Amino acid sequence: MSIDVKLPDLGDGIESGDVLEIYVTEGEAVTKNQGLIELETDKATVTVPSPLSGTIRKILVAPGQSIAVGAVIVQLEATGAAPTTKPAAPAPTAKPTPTPAPAPAQDQVSPASATPVVSTPLTPPVAVSSSAAATTASSAAAMGTTGRASSKQSTSASTSATAPLTSVATTASTNADTVVAASPAVRRFAREVGIDLSQVHGTGDGSRITRDDVLLAVRKSSALAAQSQTAVPPVLQPDRSPAATVDVPSGASGAQATALPGTPGRDDYGPVRTERLTKIRKTIATQMHKSWSTAPQVTNFDDADVTELEAFRVASKDDYAARGIKLTSLPFLVKAVAAALRSHPMLNASLDLENEQLVYHDYVNLGIAVDSPRGLVVPNIRNAHQMSIPDIARALADMAQRVRSGEFSVSELRGGTFTISNLGAIGGTYSTPIVNVPEVAILLVGRTRRLPVVMDDNLIKPRQMMPLSLSYDHRLVDGGAATRFLNDVIGLLEAPSRLLLALS
Repeated sequence: MSIDVKLPDLGDGIESGDVLEIYVTEGEAVTKNQGLIELETDKATVTVPSPLSGTIRKILVAPGQSIAVGAVIVQLEATGAAPTTKPAAPAPTAKPTPTPAPAPAQDQVSPASATPVVSTPLTPPVAVSSSAAATTASSAAAMGTTGRASSKQSTSASTSATAPLTSVATTASTNADTVVAASPAVRRFAREVGIDLSQVHGTGDGSRITRDDVLLAVRKSSALAAQSQTAVPPVLQPDRSPAATVDVPSGASGAQATALPGTPGRDDYGPVRTERLTKIRKTIATQMHKSWSTAPQVTNFDDADVTELEAFRVASKDDYAARGIKLTSLPFLVKAVAAALRSHPMLNASLDLENEQLVYHDYVNLGIAVDSPRGLVVPNIRNAHQMSIPDIARALADMAQRVRSGEFSVSELRGGTFTISNLGAIGGTYSTPIVNVPEVAILLVGRTRRLPVVMDDNLIKPRQMMPLSLSYDHRLVDGGAATRFLNDVIGLLEAPSRLLLALS
C-alpha cells in the first residue's frame, strides 16, 4: 500500500518551512518514527518522522525547497502491504485499443499522525570526499567559523531499517558496522566542515562526540592540508575562471580560499560569494524591520556596581558547582529584572493598537537571547519571578544546551514579556538593542570590568562595574518610567542581600 507522507502541523502561525536535509533515499527501508527530513521553520529546526515502517518509493522534496504544511514529502510503501503490481498489457489484436492502467490506491496520512519531533532521530550518513574534507577543514581552522554548507542527499548505502532509535542522536558512518553518538548540532557542524564522524574519537559521556572533538579533527586535517600546500604553492593565473576561484587573501592557502562561505561568482566590480538566506535569518530580518519601523525606541545607558555581588558569586560558585550548577552573574540579573518588573508593570506590558488597549502581564516570562549556530533565538524562562537563583541557573544552562543542539521546541520562543541580551558573554560593553515587539523593552548587559570610581567619601577605588543598556518602546514607556525601572534593577544588583530576599 502506497502512502503519501505529508508535512504535519508545526504549530500556531507556522505555515511552511525550508528543507535543510533529506535523511533517506529512494528504495531505502525505514522504521516507524525514523527521521525523514530536517526542516527549518521561523526559529527552530524540526525533524519530520516516518509515521509507519516501510520502503521509500519516491522523494518529492529537495534541499533548500520551501514547503507548506500539508505538502507531500515522500511516498512510502508500508511494510506488510500487498505490493502494487502493474496490470498486464492486453494481448495484441488487429486493432488494439489502449486501456489505461488503474492508478494504485493512495492512502493519505493525516498531519496529526506525523507530529514533528525536535528530539534526535537516527540520521543516515552524509558522504564526504576526502579532498573536500581536507579543503573545508583547513578553512574552518583558519577562520574559526564555518559557513553553512549546502545540504546534500547522501548517496552512500543506507543503514539497516531495524536499527533501534535511541535517546542519544546517532549517525552511521560509511562503515555500516560503526555507529557514532553525536547531537544534531555536532553532526551538522561536522558536515559543514567536511569531517567524517566515524574517524573522530569522542570524549563525551559514553564516547559521545562533542564540538571540541570535531574542532580537534579540523585542526589535524588543517595541518595535513597545510603540509600538502607547502609542497606546491598555489599560483593565480590572471585569466582564471571566476566561477572556479576566488581572490586569496595574503597568507591564505588555496584550500582556505575555496572553502569560504557562499557560491563563488562575480559582479561588475570583482569576485563575490552568494549564499541563500535561511528561514531563520529571513524571520530575524522581518522582525527587526517591523520593530524598527513601528516602535520609536530610546536607549538608556547606566552602570551597576556589582563588586559585592561578584565577591558573593565567587565565594559561592564552588558550592554551586558541587551541585552541578555553573554560577555566573546572569542568574542574578535575571532575578533582579524579574523582581523589578513586578514593581513596574508598564515595562512588562504590550501594546495592542488593533484593539486600542494595553495588556499588562501578571506573569514574567523572560526571553534570553541565545547566539545559536543558525542565528539568534530567544527562548523564554517562564514565570521567572517565582524562581530562585539556583532554579534560574539550572534553567539557563539547560536552555543554552538545548538551543545549541537544536533540541528546543517552537513553543519555547513564544509568550515572552521582556528580553535580556547578554553581550558581555562575547566581550562587548554598551549597545542599542532592538525591542522584540510586541514586547516594549529589552535590557542588554555588557562585560563587567574594573573601573576607578569616586566613592561617597571622595576616595577613588577600583570597583566592578556592569554596563547596562535599556531600550524601550517610547509609544508606551516614558523616560521616567524606564529610568525608575533601571534604578531598581541596579539597586538589587548592588545589594545582594536584597536580591536574595526578593519576593515575587
